[in-house]
Amino acid sequence: MPIVVTGLSHHSSPVELREQFAFSETQIADALGQVRTHGIADESVILSTCNRVEIYAATKADNPGLGKALQQFLCNFHGIDPVPDDELYTHRDPHSVDHLFRVSCGIESMVLGETEILGQLKQAYKLAHAEKATGALLNKTFQKAFHVAKLVRSETQIQRGSISVSSVAVELAESIFDSLKSQQVLVIGAGDTSEKAARALRSRGAQSILVSNRSHDKAIALAAELDGRAIGFDTWEEEFQHVDIIISSTAAPHCMLTRDKLEGLLRERGHRPLLLIDIAVPRDIDPDCNQLENVYVYNIDDLQGIAGQYLEQREAELELCKRLITGKRNELLDNIRSHPNKANLGLRKQQAGN
Repeated sequence: MPIVVTGLSHHSSPVELREQFAFSETQIADALGQVRTHGIADESVILSTCNRVEIYAATKADNPGLGKALQQFLCNFHGIDPVPDDELYTHRDPHSVDHLFRVSCGIESMVLGETEILGQLKQAYKLAHAEKATGALLNKTFQKAFHVAKLVRSETQIQRGSISVSSVAVELAESIFDSLKSQQVLVIGAGDTSEKAARALRSRGAQSILVSNRSHDKAIALAAELDGRAIGFDTWEEEFQHVDIIISSTAAPHCMLTRDKLEGLLRERGHRPLLLIDIAVPRDIDPDCNQLENVYVYNIDDLQGIAGQYLEQREAELELCKRLITGKRNELLDNIRSHPNKANLGLRKQQAGN
């Protein structure tokens, strides 16, 4: 009963490739169903974030070709040909379990020790479970991963310092502007990442925050919490001449802000610096905007440079984290191997209910 993970991340691939593999939530539900109906795997969970896209899968019987099949599925689903073998990685257990535990603890994240990934991983598992794509094996494995993440948080200092992409994005803003108090901030997209960025901005002193979201009710709710102001998703350009910082993280399938559009908007705001932080995958902001005068564009990969400033203080904790992960991984696999019938029974019950 192997556990396999296949995917790509910021460690292996640039954002230009990762965005081609990114899943929306509706696509994840469809893909989970296809993995099972096409006979690729009995159980699966799909994780899709700005930094990684991964499929965790398990089968009742040993399947040496599972990793290759998952790679091909990823490419076929997104219409990518040929398969970029050098960009996609595959791990089988015990390494796949190690990898999942490391991801849950933030050890594989762009910002070492960040906590956002745990919530994203829980959401990915929740969705897979709701779609009845998981069984006894992945249920047990993911629950163990969440336990390990909690253990690492309580027994190490791996999360000391700035611990999220959102907080690093705010520190980037502070490196461009002496103070955030006099800057007008526009947050496009009221999702989890944008909300965290907005809260971080507010905690650093930002007094003027505009929130724009496709769902105006969500924009209103978030703006109220931040003492900000909600604006229409189709009318945010009317506020552009007063904005100094834009943090964008929508689920749009294409760039919302192109160079041509930005050039037209810039004529109305003078020569003030404009900071554009694109934390969306696929990207919201055309990278060519960075060629315009007084415009500074940073995407999710660019944040790696700032994240590196915090590595040294956390790396001393890595060995302790690795020992904890190895011990818990061995516990899990020993339990699975000692009670294979229980795992099979749980899987059969899961399938019987489908």
